[in-house]
Amino acid sequence: MAKHPVQVIAVAGGKGGVGKSNVTVNLACALSELGRRVVILDADLGLGNIDVLLGITANKTIENVLRGECTLREVMVPGPGKVRIVPATSGAQHLSMLTTQEHAGLIQAFSDIGDDLDILLIDTAAGISDAVMSFARAAQEVLIVVTDEPTSITDAYAQIKLLNRDYGVFRFRVIANMIRTPQDGHALFAKLIKVTDRFLDVAMQYVGSVPQDDAVRRAVQRQKAVVEAYPRSKAATAFRGLAKKVDAWPLASTPRGHLEFFVENLVQAGAHG
Repeated sequence: MAKHPVQVIAVAGGKGGVGKSNVTVNLACALSELGRRVVILDADLGLGNIDVLLGITANKTIENVLRGECTLREVMVPGPGKVRIVPATSGAQHLSMLTTQEHAGLIQAFSDIGDDLDILLIDTAAGISDAVMSFARAAQEVLIVVTDEPTSITDAYAQIKLLNRDYGVFRFRVIANMIRTPQDGHALFAKLIKVTDRFLDVAMQYVGSVPQDDAVRRAVQRQKAVVEAYPRSKAATAFRGLAKKVDAWPLASTPRGHLEFFVENLVQAGAHG
């Protein structure tokens, strides 16, 4: 297992369509530019899309690791910059309902790469399935992506409430995505904390916003990260700013600062589910 601290961040978003995978990929790229060794785990285990988003062909997926056919290191594919990706399987419904043993096997696989990464970004599935809850609960940081639409706020609140009430997660970081102005981002966060402050005992922190930018759409069409394809775009600049903030987050002390914490908690969460 890793002998040095690894920052484990679960990127969640309640509903689909908020740009969560895009945020994960570009945040990873920007963190890599800062010299961090970053691995993305596509944890939408049955409907993985990170490889599609980046035009990567994956010969092996997380399913092969679960079957004991190969190691996690053998499954990893190079992404943009120096980011490495653990791809998920697309269209394998059973993978969205892993047993406790499968969860344990999956995470024990990380012992193989523990000394070779600084940040593990987990791109969770949309919704509030047991798998999403398990990954979010096991991470040290939960990053919630929201957009300025009522369903996004409602679903983000539902996810925060469930993680807080049933799994004891206390701290949540928030990114406002596809925002017209920085002021709109702050206003969106204010809407969210209006409900969380009223009904929950949680610590909410606003990380920042990513502007609505046509460069993102063009980058997606090219199957590239906007940070790489259009490095001077407004969105790319925003992602670099967000990465600097994320990079400054204090690493939890041992054992929370090690992958062991992630392993133990993911197994416990699997048993809980």
